[in-house]
Parts: sequence; C-alpha cells; structure tokens
Amino acid sequence: MGCRPAVTIWRELPDAADSMESLTKIVRRPALGAALAGWALAACALAAGPALAGSPPAAPTVFHAEASQAFNRYIQLTEERIAQEIRPGGAFLTMDRLPADARIAAYTALRGGELRMERVETKDNGQAIDCPGGIIHHWVGVVFIPGATMEMTMRMIQDYDHQADVYAPQVVRSKTISHAGDDFHIYMRLREKEVITVVLDTEHDAHFDRLDPQRIASSSVSTRVQQVEDAGEPNEHDLPAGQDSGYLWRINSYWRFLERDGGVYMQCESVSLTRNIPTGLGWIIRPLIESIPRDLLRATLDHTRRGLARARAVTGANATNVASGG
Repeated sequence: MGCRPAVTIWRELPDAADSMESLTKIVRRPALGAALAGWALAACALAAGPALAGSPPAAPTVFHAEASQAFNRYIQLTEERIAQEIRPGGAFLTMDRLPADARIAAYTALRGGELRMERVETKDNGQAIDCPGGIIHHWVGVVFIPGATMEMTMRMIQDYDHQADVYAPQVVRSKTISHAGDDFHIYMRLREKEVITVVLDTEHDAHFDRLDPQRIASSSVSTRVQQVEDAGEPNEHDLPAGQDSGYLWRINSYWRFLERDGGVYMQCESVSLTRNIPTGLGWIIRPLIESIPRDLLRATLDHTRRGLARARAVTGANATNVASGG
C-alpha cells in the first residue's frame, strides 16, 4: 500500500495531544517515517556550515522577538567563552579541556581518522536559556586532515565563489559579495531534499583571525536567511524573513584551525535557531532532533576533509610534474 504524502500527515498532527490514544493512531500510519523524519530535519536545519535539513511543508510560523532575544543572549555568552578559549594558554580545541591521558588519546584518535562530535549547551549563570517559540541547536565537531597546510586550508575555506564544488548538493551556488582584508560578506543558496526540497537564500559575515603562525580562528554569522518559494521556477521568490516554515532562522558557525602533527586540525562549532516542536510531539521527535544536527555537522566536516584531500592530491601531482619536467 502506498503512503500518503507526508504533508497530509503533517497537517493532521495536533497542536496538542488530546490523548495518548489519538496521537498513537497518527504515529501508526504508514507515512510515519517520512513525516517525522522530515519534520526533524526541518527543526534541526544545521548548518555549520553549508549543510541544511529538508522537511515536509509545515504551517507558516512567525519568528517572535522573544526567540531572537534568547538566541542573541545565547550567542553573546558563547562568544565570550570562545574569546577566552582562543587566547594564549586557552583550550583552543575541545580536547584541550580533557585530562592529560584523555587528551592524548583524543588527539591520537583524530590522527587515526576519527571525526569527534560533541553536543554543547551554553548556560546563563548555570541556568538553561529558555527560547520561547524556538529551539537552539549547538554542536561542535573536530577532524584532522593529514598532509594539509594552513595555506591550503584557508585557500579552500575562503574560496566562497566555489563552495558548491566542495559542498554540493547542499550548496547550490555561492559568491563573495564583498571582501576587505580578513572580512567577507557572502551569499549562499542552500538546498536539501529529504521528504521534499527545501531551498534557502542566505547571507553571512565571515571574519578570520590569525592568532599565530599555527592557529586561525574564524566566525560566520548569518545576516539573512529566507526560504525560497517555487525555487527554480520563473515565479520563484523569497518569503519575508521570519515569516516562513521555520526551517532555519539563524545560524552561526565558529571555526578553529591548528596546523600541527603533519596536518591541520579543524574544529567547527555550529549554533542554529529553528522553530519549536509542536506541543505534544516532543517525546516522538526529540530523539531525531538531537541526532540530525550532529549528522549534518559531521557531513560538513567530512566534505571539507575530502575537499582538502583532493586539493592536496592535485598539489602533489602538480609538484611531481614540475619536478619531472612535465
């Protein structure tokens, strides 16, 4: 038997569960996997980068000032902590906070090919930051790229006109709008197809700080996120910012690069804001919400690692040709 479209199931999900029995009837329908997985992808649109999640169309929602204020406070405290960590003697990478034996083991595992992931939560004086009407997603990932150099890494990371070559199909196109020194203003069209296709037009301010010859820290802060209606059609248009399906309202990413041990350690910390889970559905959807941002960040780091590996291979091949007179 064929499944009904996920959007049909979505529209029938209640704002509040009248009873466990009524909600269970919905859950048992054949389209459960598509409907819930799609919504979880929407709720957790990550991106650290250039990876986003797609979902079935949700009812339009409005980005409220309370969610914006909570996210701004969360970012303020997060950036204060980051500023301390990137100072000389600070815990530059997340493993540097570990006891000596665990730290050595973590670095060894990274050099062996492990991609380290960790969920993070910024608190305000020890208290969780409430975000009315929204969800803040916060993950950090670290990877090691053997044979890479800082110069090679920056050349690829800052080549915003060709991000689609590295991060396709999530990044459809990108370009540098303006560039002055270590500051970039960039545009990216992001696309993800899960249950349906979701397309977003986004702009970001990126800044790079060279802390010393071996360390660079950077930040990318979204300045515009708009959902695209009828993408690719003659009548395509951006929906008003904050008056859309809530797939993604804000996304900041904080990168750190350390050249050491014959390669580059690369860390990305991603903080994003999406619409909240419909009342009564958290017990079903939350496990997916907690796992999908992690998986998207993992994919972003893996794409970057592969891109740098390809760049290294090309550089090596060119050097061999020059040496042989080819």
